[in-house]
Amino acid sequence: MTRYSPAINLDEIVAIDVHTHVEADGQGHHSLDDELMEASAAYFKADQLRTPTLEQIADHYRERRMAAVVFTVDASTETGHPALSSEEIARGAAEHNDVLIPFGSVDPRRGPAAVKRARMLVEEHGVLGFKLHPSLQGFAPNDPAYGPLFETLQELGSIVLFHTGQTGIGAGLPGGRGIKLRYSDPMLIDDVAADFPDLNIILAHPSTPWADSSISIATHKANVFVDLSGWMPKYFPPQLVRAAGTFLRHKALFGSDFPLITPERWLSSFGELGVQEEARRLILRDNAARLLGLF
Repeated sequence: MTRYSPAINLDEIVAIDVHTHVEADGQGHHSLDDELMEASAAYFKADQLRTPTLEQIADHYRERRMAAVVFTVDASTETGHPALSSEEIARGAAEHNDVLIPFGSVDPRRGPAAVKRARMLVEEHGVLGFKLHPSLQGFAPNDPAYGPLFETLQELGSIVLFHTGQTGIGAGLPGGRGIKLRYSDPMLIDDVAADFPDLNIILAHPSTPWADSSISIATHKANVFVDLSGWMPKYFPPQLVRAAGTFLRHKALFGSDFPLITPERWLSSFGELGVQEEARRLILRDNAARLLGLF
């Protein structure tokens, strides 16, 4: 078994995308069922369903002198749809460790089995963090039932990337396919950050309609960061642009939400915001490199 170890040369890398989805495996299985995949593509106004393989993702980022954090989401209990293999993602990242960084995903609702699986993914496969999507997975992050999982991830030194705010998954479907947005209120994650102060947490996306909450939490909690994925930067709330360019410049991270938003599209829009060069460098590369232990 090949265990992932990063081989990223920061002298050659201009940006690190901390939010890159693996939507299909080598056998052609998708991360979501067809209805949810189509709803997500429509929400993002994607021209087509885009499901690049891990090798294609690596090539895409290598050609652009970027590195990418890659992951799937295990929401099998809530959705009934089998999750893609985090082990396969870790193995693929190990084969492309010059540009790919693997995060795992576990289904928190599996209780002790999720805790055991998280430990295995770190210790045997070398994943550096975990992606959780409270709305899609159907769980409230501050429920004490999930304390053992977060305690274990803190012990392992893992990073947890939480989806926050609005989601394109289920958007426009009756009842949003039962997906409850309130589970992705970042204030629920503030409880996790307070109770597990050595657990590094990334709040993904502008957190609409709770952007101010995420800014406040990242300002208050040393162990909380924000990624800027899922929206074109020209649509960011003004207060987020100000915070990322000034007092949160050491805690804001570049993320695209690839493949629905490509890094080149995101960066083109980001360039129109007028962010100063120091903050731009921190956001695009250095903050992520430090958080991921690449320095």
